[in-house]
Amino acid sequence: MKPDRTAFTSAEWRIVDKHRNPRAVQAFLRKLTYNHEEEGDSQRSFREVIKRKKAHCLEAALTAAVILEQHGYPPLLLSFESVDELDHVVYLFQANGLWGSIARSRDAGLHGRKPVFRTPRELLLSYVDPYVDFSGRITGYAVVNLDSLGNYDWRFSPRNLWKLENHLIDLPHKSIKTSESHYQDLLQRYKEFRARYPKKQARYFDNVHLWM
Repeated sequence: MKPDRTAFTSAEWRIVDKHRNPRAVQAFLRKLTYNHEEEGDSQRSFREVIKRKKAHCLEAALTAAVILEQHGYPPLLLSFESVDELDHVVYLFQANGLWGSIARSRDAGLHGRKPVFRTPRELLLSYVDPYVDFSGRITGYAVVNLDSLGNYDWRFSPRNLWKLENHLIDLPHKSIKTSESHYQDLLQRYKEFRARYPKKQARYFDNVHLWM
């Protein structure tokens, strides 16, 4: 059950109250420093993200869930599985019956998507091409409602949320099969791009206009 206003600090509530829709939340998350976990592995709650002003993908997805839950959106996550076990998590929402996402990543192509997709699977497929790097390739996905965690405190806990991370890992993921020849083409293109532009973000994908 979503907490009421009294559960938030005044600083937290100002952020919640100011960011009332997915686009605003995506813009807020993009301004946060990416959490490269220099201090060690972390899975921080909304409260800790706001306090530290940094987040990686799961921490950002949780932050989006806490903020938008207060504006009537259910706390849904979309979990990706990758062949290299470097998985990704995004916040999942609906607008006018169509699905979109909010996300934070080191890669430009793995941020959010506009709500234009008919199903979560269709939305997931928009990430297949940008996911390909030297080792990444999406192999499956799962949708989870964080309400399924019961009384587990994923919103405000000062501790790392390892139970949540393990819950996502253990979820049955629906398999996604993609063309091997298409994957090899993407991999070669990525290698050539990275050799030419070692630090530049890849944005050469056909669906850039659908990115949030």
